[in-house]
Amino acid sequence: MQAGTGIAELIALEMSKQTGAPLEETRKRTWMVDSKGLIVRSRMESLQHFKRPWAHDHEPVKELVNAVKLIKPTVLIGSSGTGKTFTKEVVQAMATFNKKPVIFALSNPTSQSECTAEEAYTWSEGRAIFASGSPFAPVEYKGKVFVSGQGNNAYIFPGLGLGLIISGAIRVHDDMLLAASEALAAEVSQENLEKGLIYPPFANIRKISAHIAAKVAAKAYELGLATRLPQPENLVTYAESCMYSPSYRSYR
Repeated sequence: MQAGTGIAELIALEMSKQTGAPLEETRKRTWMVDSKGLIVRSRMESLQHFKRPWAHDHEPVKELVNAVKLIKPTVLIGSSGTGKTFTKEVVQAMATFNKKPVIFALSNPTSQSECTAEEAYTWSEGRAIFASGSPFAPVEYKGKVFVSGQGNNAYIFPGLGLGLIISGAIRVHDDMLLAASEALAAEVSQENLEKGLIYPPFANIRKISAHIAAKVAAKAYELGLATRLPQPENLVTYAESCMYSPSYRSYR
């Protein structure tokens, strides 16, 4: 659940940054469900501290499918580690009020995924934008092949870590995480989006990581948290030069 609230906080921060709306308002755009149902204000006294910012005004709702039907979210993110919670009913409900429902089944391992890629595409009649924490093979549905995204640590964390190292950052700030996510999003082409992909091809991960590292390092310098001075003129080039290359001499 704490992973979910962390994701929600970064979403609210980015929405606040892009719209200028207060953080208290953008938090209200994200609703959360735990083992007892929708997190609402009437449950405030029994909630753990990290859940309280996400308790909104609403009647109690026990089942996820009913919460989805009432709230009508555009994006469904699973990070609870509980498998099979995105049922056929839940995905079909998402598809009734979203032209392209976004379904993120992020829990690992595969057995704990909230639903499979095949289920998401089939139950949404091929309209879902799907990403998962575990890898899934391409899915063919009604003659069309769908390749899902893998929303796990592989995209952000290497670039984030490299950006912190090359800048000598003394502290990690939320704005650095937002910079990393914005850098990753910038690597997604229109062609990728048209195919239903919201992550760039993993084959380009070294280039992607260099660009993420550069943005994270730039933010560290901007915030006055960098200790490696002076700032390199070209952070992307510098990040690439600091990367480990697995090249080995042949002795045969």
